Amino acid sequence: MELQFIDHFTLSVRPHELELLREFYTNTFGLEEGRRPDFPFPGHWLYLNGRPVVHLAANLPDDIDPPDGTMATGKFNHVSFRCKGLEATRQRLNEMGLKFREAPVPGFPWHQIFVHDPIGLKIELTFDVPE
Repeated sequence: MELQFIDHFTLSVRPHELELLREFYTNTFGLEEGRRPDFPFPGHWLYLNGRPVVHLAANLPDDIDPPDGTMATGKFNHVSFRCKGLEATRQRLNEMGLKFREAPVPGFPWHQIFVHDPIGLKIELTFDVPE
């Protein structure tokens, strides 16, 4: 076996969260909606450079709501996208009113921005520095 790269990540969501998340990932990160298999539940496949990298699957019941109003992600911590345009990204996130945190990576020529999607998943944006 030879691993090549991470292909995609899938978010299992409740039907009422589907459009909110589709809008977040397309508007915030510029992903484009594309072809999706005819699964027996609603969803969207969101593409980056011709590859479906985010799968939204509305396969959780709408009537289940955790007491604190959040969906647990268990031990899963975050997803990372390699990016270009650090200043433009800061500006875009600020214009959208999104809170984010920044951090240099000690000992590596990288800079990270962390932002959360509408259901609480942490997204890391990693930039080469200097850029």
